[in-house]
Amino acid sequence: MDSGNFAWSITATALVLFMTPGVAFFYGGLVKAKSVVSMMMLSFGAMGLVAVLWVLYGFNMSGISETESWGFQFSGNPFTENFALAGYDSATLVGATFGATFAIITVALISGAIADRAKFGAWLLFAGIWSTLVYFPVAAWVWGAGGWIYNLGAAFGFDYSTIDYAGGTAVHINAGAAALALALVLGKRVGFQKGIQKPHNVPLVMLGAAILWFGWFGFNTGAEGTFGLLGEENTGAGLIVVNTLGATAAAILGWILVEKLKDGKATSVGAASGAVAGLVAITPACANLDPIWALVLGLVAGAVCALAIELKWKLGYDDSLDVVGIHMVGGFIGCWYLGFFAIDTGLFTGGNGGQLLLQVIASIAVAVYSFVIAWVLGTVIEKTIGFRVKNEDEIAGIDTVVHGEEGYALVD
Repeated sequence: MDSGNFAWSITATALVLFMTPGVAFFYGGLVKAKSVVSMMMLSFGAMGLVAVLWVLYGFNMSGISETESWGFQFSGNPFTENFALAGYDSATLVGATFGATFAIITVALISGAIADRAKFGAWLLFAGIWSTLVYFPVAAWVWGAGGWIYNLGAAFGFDYSTIDYAGGTAVHINAGAAALALALVLGKRVGFQKGIQKPHNVPLVMLGAAILWFGWFGFNTGAEGTFGLLGEENTGAGLIVVNTLGATAAAILGWILVEKLKDGKATSVGAASGAVAGLVAITPACANLDPIWALVLGLVAGAVCALAIELKWKLGYDDSLDVVGIHMVGGFIGCWYLGFFAIDTGLFTGGNGGQLLLQVIASIAVAVYSFVIAWVLGTVIEKTIGFRVKNEDEIAGIDTVVHGEEGYALVD
C-alpha cells in the first residue's frame, strides 16, 4: 500500500469511528430529555466493548480465507497465533481497525429500537454476545474470501456473485433484524401509541444526521484504499463518492415529499431520517450503480422508508426510533435493487435474474439468522437478569436511575 492509500485508510477509519457518536446524537435528540444520557451511552458502550472484542478475536473471526473454504464455515478461527492482533503487519492492522469501526456502528444501530427502557448492563451483555455470534461471523460470510455469501455466485455456476460493497446485509439488515427482535422481547413503552413522544432536541438530530453523512464517505469509499483497491487510476472511488452524495440527497426529497403529501408538512426530522435512509440503501450498491440509478434508488428508499416507519403502529411492535423501518427496510431495498440495476449484471442492465436471486438469498439468510439469535439472546437476558427497566423508571426518565446523570442540568 503506497503512502497516499495508507493515509486515506487511516482517515477513513477515523471518519467511520466518528459515525457512532453521530448515531448517539441522532438517537439522543429523538428521545425525551430525561433519557438522552441513557440513549447516547448505549452507543458509547458499544464503542468500548465491541472495539475490545474485535481486537481480541473479532478480526480473526471476520475472515475466512480461500484456503479454508470447504463447504460451510461459521467463521475464521478466533484463537490463532494472531490472537489480539499479534504479529500482523502495519497495513493489516489499519485494515483491522477499519473493520472494527463497522462492527461498532452495527451494534450501536440496534439500540434505537429499545430507547427509553433498556438497562445498560443488560445491553452490554447482549452487545458482546451478539457481536460474537452474529456480526463477526456474518462479516466473514459476506466479505471473507471463503465466506458462503461471498462465493454464492460460484455455487450457482455464475461468473459474478453477491454484491454488498459496504454492508447492506452485514451492517444494516443485520442490525435491523436484531432491533426487531429486541423490540419484541422488551415490549412496548408505557403509553405506546402514535405520537407517544416528540424529539426533545431537533437540532441534535440534525447534527447527528450531518455527522453520519460526513462519515459515510469514509464508510463507503474507505475500502477502496484500506484494502488496496484504488489502483493507479483510482477507478472505483469517483463512482462511490458521487453515488453516496446523489442517493442520499434524493432520499431526502423522497422522504419529505411523502411527508408533505401524507401529513401536510415536510419536517426537519424527516429530512434527517431521509438522509439516513438514502445512506443505508446506497451502502451495498455504491460501487455498482450508474449515478442515474443511484438517484432513483435514493428517491425510492426515502419514500418507502417514510411509509415503512408507520408499520410499527399497524403491527404493534415498538421500534422506538425506527431502526427497522430505516435500516432493515432500507438495507433490503439497496440489496435487492442491485438485482435489477447493478452495472452489467442487473436484470435491466445487461444481466438476467441471477443477480437478484443472489441478493435475495443472502439478505434473507442474514436477516433470519440475526433475528433468531437476537430474540433468543434477548429473551434469556430478560428472563434472568432483566433487560427492561421498571415502568416507573421509564416514565420518570432513566438517566438518573441508570447513570446518575441529567442531560440538561439547569442551575440558577
